[in-house]
Amino acid sequence: MQDLASGDEARADQAVSSLVELGAEAIPALRELTLSANADARWWALRTLAQSPHSLTAWLIPFLNDPASEVRQCAALGLAVRPDEGAIQPLVRALNDADSMVCNLGVQALVAIGAAAVPSLIDAVKAGQLPARIHGLRALAEIRDPRAIPVMMQVMEEDSALLQYWAKEGLDRLGLDMVYLKPV
Repeated sequence: MQDLASGDEARADQAVSSLVELGAEAIPALRELTLSANADARWWALRTLAQSPHSLTAWLIPFLNDPASEVRQCAALGLAVRPDEGAIQPLVRALNDADSMVCNLGVQALVAIGAAAVPSLIDAVKAGQLPARIHGLRALAEIRDPRAIPVMMQVMEEDSALLQYWAKEGLDRLGLDMVYLKPV
């Protein structure tokens, strides 16, 4: 644990494997370290928890709201590697994060969750803020669920080039590749 919180990246990286191998015995100390005032220590603890088969993915979810962007990134990446339907709503909210990496990793996590995330993503595309709408469409395009077709067609009529791009990409991936023209 001292190596993990040492501030020395090489030592911390080596400690991750050792702590994961230690198993359930390391979990309480790792969870305590996630409460540290030091963002680097929280990041390393979260990274180790994300890799441990003895931790719960639900422990990662609160860190999508961490004040440090690198900790939010780590939480989103952990959820992409260990998809959990319980993380859908927090991940959809993370699509509005000020840090673009958090948004991109949130998309990956939602894509990893798959079909269960589609209704929430459709809602985000319909009523969310622009960043969440764009990232939501990207996730829907990658999931390739036909339930997203109506919202993708609706977005094709909007003036945002990014919304139109991801809507067209999603429709193309669903095998609906055609020319979309906005009526004059």
